[in-house]
Amino acid sequence: MRFAEPLIEGWLVRRYKRFLADIELGGEIVTAHCANPGAMLGLTAPGNRVWLSRSANKKRKLPLSWEMVEADFGGVSHIVGINTAHPNTIAAEAIDLGAIPELAGYTSLRREVRYGDGRYGTASRVDLLLEASDRPPCYVEVKNVHLMRRPGLAEFPDSVTARGARHLEELGDVVEGGGRAVMLFVIQMPAETFGLAADIDPAYAAAHARAAARGVESIAYTCRVNPGNDSDAASITIAGAVPVVGHASA
Repeated sequence: MRFAEPLIEGWLVRRYKRFLADIELGGEIVTAHCANPGAMLGLTAPGNRVWLSRSANKKRKLPLSWEMVEADFGGVSHIVGINTAHPNTIAAEAIDLGAIPELAGYTSLRREVRYGDGRYGTASRVDLLLEASDRPPCYVEVKNVHLMRRPGLAEFPDSVTARGARHLEELGDVVEGGGRAVMLFVIQMPAETFGLAADIDPAYAAAHARAAARGVESIAYTCRVNPGNDSDAASITIAGAVPVVGHASA
């Protein structure tokens, strides 16, 4: 995924009310939209270097969006993508390019397709639906990952996600109905392994274990997060797979 315009570099002042962040740009403090409902543990220290995008929509109340942050992970600095609106696009582009072998061989990719019978609440939309005439449909739920409490180990979630647990139950139903279901964890930073933060959300970890037992697959991929420069456009692209620690993977 390439950004249409160069990103704007600044320095984090504070993140607040979940979806707002004050950023210092050249001595001026501006407020940017933070498209991330999570806790963003370890990423919100004042003074962290950040990168923002500017919307072409003149009607937006906040034209700037927080896209990336440079943070310290046990003495190692990484640039992290924090915008949770991007992983679906990153994943779809990677699948089209054949960069995720576990999801190769399908002839059709659709986004935000309704599924489920609503017995867990309102009917859900699967992030990606892959289809081909010679195999069962593949339902792919994409999760953004930006939590790292130990160097090299990326984790999800960084806050309680009842909605995420519900999706795991629905994906288990897909498998039992003859389809294929895959959890794709898109890690918007370098990492060596991926695991679940069971101490943060034990209910999600339990739901993931139940889903794995029912045949739901889990795969995790890191990203190259590039803020760009004068000669290179900013981008976020799939880099490679990492092991899913302690859980079944495709």
